[in-house]
Amino acid sequence: MRRTRVLTAVLALAAGLLTGGPPALAAGDGPEPAAPLAADTYTWKNARIDGGGFVPGIVFNRSERNLAYARTDIGGAYRWQEATKSWTPLLDPVGWDDWGHTGVVSLASDPVDPDRVYAAVGTYTNDWDPKNGAVLRSTDRGASWRKADLPFKLGGNMPGRGMGERLAVDPNRNSVLYLGAPSGKGLWRSTDSGASWSRVANFPNVGNYAQDPSDTSGYASDNQGIVWVTFDESTGTSGSATGTVYVGVADKENAVYRSTDAGATWERLAGQPTGYLAHKGVLDTRNGHLYLAYSDSGGPYDGGKGRLWRYATATGTWTDVSPVAEADTYYGFSGLTVDRQDPGTVMATAYSSWWPDTQIFRSTDSGATWTRAWDYTSYPNRENRYTMDVSSVPWLTWDAHPSPPEQTPKLGWMTEALEIDPFDSDRMMYGTGATVYGTENLTDWDAGTKFTITPMVRGLEETAVNDLASPPSGAPLLSALGDIGGFRHTDLTEVPSMMFTQPHFTSTTSLDFAESNPDIVVRVGDLDSGPHIAFSTDNGAHWFAGTDPSGVSGGGTVAAAADGSRFVWSPRGAGVHHTSGFGTSWSASSGIPDGAVVESDRVDPKTFYGFKSGKFYVSTDGGATFRASAATGLPGGDSVRFKALPGARGDIWLAGGSSDGAYGLWHSTDAGATFTRLGNVEEADTVGFGKAAPGASYQTLYTSAKIDGVRGIFRSTDRGASWTRVNDDAHQWGWTGAAITGDPRVYGRVYVATNGRGVVYGDTSDPGGGDDGGGTYPDPEPSGDCAVTYTVTHQWTDGFQAEVRVTNTGASAWNGWTLTWSFADGQRISQLWNAAHTQSGPAVTVRNTDWNGTVAAGSSVGFGFTASRSATNTEPTAFRLGEQTCAVR
Repeated sequence: MRRTRVLTAVLALAAGLLTGGPPALAAGDGPEPAAPLAADTYTWKNARIDGGGFVPGIVFNRSERNLAYARTDIGGAYRWQEATKSWTPLLDPVGWDDWGHTGVVSLASDPVDPDRVYAAVGTYTNDWDPKNGAVLRSTDRGASWRKADLPFKLGGNMPGRGMGERLAVDPNRNSVLYLGAPSGKGLWRSTDSGASWSRVANFPNVGNYAQDPSDTSGYASDNQGIVWVTFDESTGTSGSATGTVYVGVADKENAVYRSTDAGATWERLAGQPTGYLAHKGVLDTRNGHLYLAYSDSGGPYDGGKGRLWRYATATGTWTDVSPVAEADTYYGFSGLTVDRQDPGTVMATAYSSWWPDTQIFRSTDSGATWTRAWDYTSYPNRENRYTMDVSSVPWLTWDAHPSPPEQTPKLGWMTEALEIDPFDSDRMMYGTGATVYGTENLTDWDAGTKFTITPMVRGLEETAVNDLASPPSGAPLLSALGDIGGFRHTDLTEVPSMMFTQPHFTSTTSLDFAESNPDIVVRVGDLDSGPHIAFSTDNGAHWFAGTDPSGVSGGGTVAAAADGSRFVWSPRGAGVHHTSGFGTSWSASSGIPDGAVVESDRVDPKTFYGFKSGKFYVSTDGGATFRASAATGLPGGDSVRFKALPGARGDIWLAGGSSDGAYGLWHSTDAGATFTRLGNVEEADTVGFGKAAPGASYQTLYTSAKIDGVRGIFRSTDRGASWTRVNDDAHQWGWTGAAITGDPRVYGRVYVATNGRGVVYGDTSDPGGGDDGGGTYPDPEPSGDCAVTYTVTHQWTDGFQAEVRVTNTGASAWNGWTLTWSFADGQRISQLWNAAHTQSGPAVTVRNTDWNGTVAAGSSVGFGFTASRSATNTEPTAFRLGEQTCAVR
């Protein structure tokens, strides 16, 4: 299944996670920035999704055990924490003005001094990113950074980003580094540990391959340039520059070059294969083999043919060691690794094999023979050498029920990163378009027993966030995401069981709920075929598709009436439309232009608002007709986000603009008839509301803005009269201009949309603010007599659906409940609705949500779930409510 990265960062042109010892980013070698605006102290975390984006590079340090890094295309870089089996983000200090530096095109970990790490950063080489790239250098493993600006751009989210690594440290003289540049800029070298860079003037080839030379945007037409650098450490001694260096170039006829005199001269490697691009070049110095993974295109999505070659460094002999005949490939090769404990073992991936799955190949005799991660038995049936356990990230099944030879979860796609731990032959990690997978019993492959693959992605959050909502009841957070649709978080510290489905949008562009009836939720998004709108009547736990007006080609924005009785939708490809009920038929709205952003009044169910090109529009008849407001002075462009305040009819806040025109934050108290600009806000891009501060009557305002000369996340408890910065320089996350919202139930809590770092949320240290930071509301202590009815409602070959009803048979109400049971046959819950659950082995724990915790005597509460099963599906016969055993009906 193809997953494309949305270019959310382009919006910025129009307009950590760590607690204790967060990283810092210094600009150049100058002094630290001046002290920022006075700020509250916040604790920042991610609403856990775990992954959600492309991981094109994984780098293990070759001299220190358990030191590894991962790079992402738009979401920064991470360091592995062995003690917690999780990743720590390293580039959260990247600020608004340098948002492009969250795209990481290459990483290098110093093999001589493991404290040193380098990152080549920049997101786009065309004009989507206005700034040049840079090389970041750290002497404390990414806890802090210094920056060397480059005179050209780098493309962490450009075609070819899975090739590499383009940045490399000389393993004998670690003050020397090489960097391969795109766009015809050539090969670059630093001799002072990355502080300064100069072009290697005598390198003979800048590359000539572009994915699509006719692309006028400059995205697919850029020359992918120099794509990897590999040192032969056996040709040098400590303290002296390595003699032999291999360089890969995006040129199908001249892909590999070599220097044997430490870069003084270069030559095309004689006898090399042609007609393909060399994605990777990995050297086994013990056996004298340079392995090369070739594809007919640059990836990461495309690639129809490929080969694996082995070059003997001593004799110059080339050997085709491909695991399949060229005629049998429909994919290119890219992921490539050598077992440093057993260098005759080499592995590679068929990165562009989208269907039925990716493939991983393994050889233990230097490529003479190969085995595969899976093989066909009798088509379409297949036998896997592995088992997959995605219970820690259950949404990786995509709620799919494919027919053979497809399986769920899939082994992966876009598998360009593949690394065997240099200290542990049993550990391997590989990146996909959605996660990092890994194993810790890899050598079972050779023994003929199955090895286990699990997500190794905790802490790595890479979703691009388009919209956020925090309803006054039900789940505390609903999200609209690029690539994987979005989630309903009932617990911010747990990975949701499944993304929004029925339908599953590739990217959700907008969502809303009915303010006075939060069980009614609507979302819109992009889909290759099918409806672009969906509705829920149970707070986003379940969904059903609506119908599209004629001409719809994308999600656009959507608004729900305050009582959920009607909706207004401004889709891409069609004008603004309105409907009563759940979108079975739509009528065109009049008086408002196509492409307008739409929102609803949070009190009056018939009042809706719109904005387009500097004009504000109002409808008082349920979206049937709009009229332009007389308000003037609003931003002239379309980079505007606005919201109506809950509980106050006609109270509207509007943020947006651009540096070449009106830019700031505006407030209206008369339903948009007039707006007043806040003089103390220089720039603003988002606005949201949360629970009022203790003693305050007006809801708390939040914005991503520039105030008092400082870019940041700000909070106001006095209607914008004064502002407090709630983030700090270590927690900036690049571009945060898509969405923001406070929590209506927890004072001080704010949810921030990022472009590649997922949903981050902060809790205040202010007295009376926040909670324990756990991300959920206090666990209930259930008590009282109970009865349980467990019913399997539907069953298929490897799964089933069940409904559970719990009845209070006691004499007093429950104020919260927790139900537990154990499965007998290995059943595992994949998705559960109307409650929250955890599962450890056979043991299942289900807790109420905040809206169904009170159960009166004689009343009942129900929830449902889907689960996997084996051949048998024995129903549980024992249930406990807290410490009380329940009767089974």
